[in-house]
Amino acid sequence: MKVTLFVPCFVDQLFPHAAVSMVEVIERLGHTVDYPEEQTCCGQPPFNSGYWDQARAVAERTLRVFRDAEVVVAGSGSCGTMFKVFYPELFHHTPFEAEAKALAAKTYEFSEFLVKKLGVTDVGARFDGRVTFHDGCHALRELKLKEEPRQLLRAVRGLDLVEMKEAETCCGFGGTFAVKFPQISTAMDEVKCHSIVETGADVVVSNDSSCLMQITGYLNRHGQAVRGMHLAEILASR
Repeated sequence: MKVTLFVPCFVDQLFPHAAVSMVEVIERLGHTVDYPEEQTCCGQPPFNSGYWDQARAVAERTLRVFRDAEVVVAGSGSCGTMFKVFYPELFHHTPFEAEAKALAAKTYEFSEFLVKKLGVTDVGARFDGRVTFHDGCHALRELKLKEEPRQLLRAVRGLDLVEMKEAETCCGFGGTFAVKFPQISTAMDEVKCHSIVETGADVVVSNDSSCLMQITGYLNRHGQAVRGMHLAEILASR
């Protein structure tokens, strides 16, 4: 299969190793990876802030870039949701509605692609350590992905997966939410991080690097040694 990769802005700019790990895992499973260099932001920041005309201008470019892709794999639940759920809404009753629905139908979040599309849970990974998983809001609530990343983690040799009490609690980032409401965002992050520390985990894993940025920022500022890793980084480990 030829897999076309969508790399979210946070991954591209701040966590490129997560994208590299996605490529390693997909190629390990025998598939080829295509990365269209003309891709840009999916348009979620203006969409979430209510600027739908500006979001469409960005999203129209995305539709063109991925028009001929066989399957699109997104490196975050947030951007995957933008493609799968919000693009059909954004382009409803416009000339691009059919194309938006076509992109939505062939897009998968990374863990969803491995488990649901490929039927794979064991990718041959090994990672020695105690790990807890954070459910990003979009992946959990919009894409209904709960067990998929956990199935992948449980198959990793040497990995001890322990659930935190607040696994489904928002980390408080929410993109522009953290900028507009920093006090509320920090309070939510505090609840999340206390729950992570309680597990005794060495690493907190998520499908979203933006969530990990929020979480590890708080942990680092408060002297906690828990690392943050994208799911793909764990799965790429040998």
